[in-house]
Amino acid sequence: MKISARNVLKGKIVSVEKGATTAHVKIEVAPGQVVTAAITNDSVDALKLTVGSDAYAVVKASDVMVAVD
Repeated sequence: MKISARNVLKGKIVSVEKGATTAHVKIEVAPGQVVTAAITNDSVDALKLTVGSDAYAVVKASDVMVAVD
């Protein structure tokens, strides 16, 4: 796989929850660290995403915000 994004986190799918049109896919990228992606149900089907499968969380953003308490 070649991709221009630099923020690529390899992990294991721990949950796939389909809604009416959108699914939430949770990928554990480190012990106790889970990234959630909102993608279409069609994409879940096309990528054949299932719990326990390896996957990549690819983060592409033009802005990163920082906050403190």
